[in-house]
Amino acid sequence: MPMHAAKTAKQEEIRIADLIQQHPAEVAEIISALKEDEAVEMLHRLFLQRKAADALGEMDPEDAAHLYAELSQEERVQILTRMAPDDAVDLLEELPPGMVQDILSRLTREDSDELTDLMTYEPDTAGGLMSPDVVSVHAEDTVQETIEILRKQAEEAETLYYAYVVDKDDTLIGVLALRDLVLAKPFEVIRNIARKEIVSLPAATDVEHVMQVFDKYNYMALPVVDEQNHLLGIVTVDDVIDQMREETTEDFLRMGGIPGGEEHPLETPLRSVKNRLPWMVINIFFNLIAVIGVAVFEESIAQFAFLAVLMPIVSDMGGNVAMQSMAVAIRGMATGQVIWNQLLRVLRKEFVVGLVNGAVLGLQLSLITYIWRGNIYLGLIAMCSLWLNTILATVIGALFPFCMKKLGLDPAMMSGSIVTTITDLCGFFLFLGMATMFIEHL
Repeated sequence: MPMHAAKTAKQEEIRIADLIQQHPAEVAEIISALKEDEAVEMLHRLFLQRKAADALGEMDPEDAAHLYAELSQEERVQILTRMAPDDAVDLLEELPPGMVQDILSRLTREDSDELTDLMTYEPDTAGGLMSPDVVSVHAEDTVQETIEILRKQAEEAETLYYAYVVDKDDTLIGVLALRDLVLAKPFEVIRNIARKEIVSLPAATDVEHVMQVFDKYNYMALPVVDEQNHLLGIVTVDDVIDQMREETTEDFLRMGGIPGGEEHPLETPLRSVKNRLPWMVINIFFNLIAVIGVAVFEESIAQFAFLAVLMPIVSDMGGNVAMQSMAVAIRGMATGQVIWNQLLRVLRKEFVVGLVNGAVLGLQLSLITYIWRGNIYLGLIAMCSLWLNTILATVIGALFPFCMKKLGLDPAMMSGSIVTTITDLCGFFLFLGMATMFIEHL
């Protein structure tokens, strides 16, 4: 081997040796920053050290699947068997169906059936989040027997914060804290020390409700059950945190006009255009509606051109306050702080907020207008129109997310443009309508 090649190989070995000492999350970050061919080569070397599965499990599933598909058939199969089942399913769901079937056919029957069962659950449910690697113990076993069982299960378990007590039919009947197990007498029966107050998640539970349950009870993990209360798996708090981050990111991007709720800062310009352009095309039609509202008062604007100066202030302030109340409403629904039955309370609160804020903002704009133009009528028109538009905007901003949610639509995606169009129209009609009524005084 030439001297240069030998030196390069040695450096690569040192680099891999350093990598495998780091946390898989850090390794995943390093791989994500590499070029595609370098990342695939790095995964290949990590595979030889049995570390590729951990790194892929920490990556974004879409990015991980893209690199995983470039590995050899043997590498793909072995890596999948070393991954946690929930991470493996996330990866498989991003691959082409043909590749998925090919990989599953090469796994053992047990592994294939386990992953296939997990893939039947919708991704945004407790079943879609859960791992089947749950620690279960039998109610009639003794403490000593259970400790021996836990030692055997520890290596494959998702978490050992709790053990879940089941009967002979695998029906969940209790939860066993490890502290209680350690302090119990060796020959005590598990049924007698298990906690009967169980908080569990039906497999079909929506992911938003899953997050609310974790937030309410502050558990590190929760069991997932079927309709007959059979223990299926476990959802851990780290899975929920990952989901919360994804949901927050999606809502933020959708409110910014990215319909899919996904876009990487470094992805290709073509994909970004595909993500953004369709919604902006739709927005043009919303803006045309607002412009038509202005066109109705074309003669008034032509007669007194200064109206065109104040008009955007009234409409823009309406849009801003509407976005504030809308953001509060969307967050409240996402965290479970408010539900549909509390809509009237939310609207009453927002009405008062709009009443007070509108009065202050209207008075501010009135004084500025009077000092600028010296016309008391123009100042009063600006004040009244901004005040009324602020009240309407806060109420509409809070109302629309509830309505979108009730209709099964995404509040973050649908509310922004619709609410902005409505508040613009209200602002234009209020301000220009009042100005037209008192045009002889202007």
